[in-house]
Amino acid sequence: MASYLVGQISVKNQKLWEEYISGVKESLIPYESKIVFRGKRSEVVAGENPRNLIVVIEFKDHPTIQSWYRSVKYQSLVELRDSAADVVITFYDEY
Repeated sequence: MASYLVGQISVKNQKLWEEYISGVKESLIPYESKIVFRGKRSEVVAGENPRNLIVVIEFKDHPTIQSWYRSVKYQSLVELRDSAADVVITFYDEY
């Protein structure tokens, strides 16, 4: 069953963020994943969410999403990610 990465984001440095996004897109290619949705928050209707951007990326299964996240290519982007934005990354499995 499919697994999904959900990233909730507050950008601190737009130039660095664009560089990070480019690197992520490259890192996803060998994993045959796809970006399902990227969006900007329009309204919070219940609870609190300080992050204003979201991304949802689909992977074929949980081992694949873990393999991508732990890959040398993606891990090389983590420092850039953390400089560019405050990010919460969560994995969800389809059921």
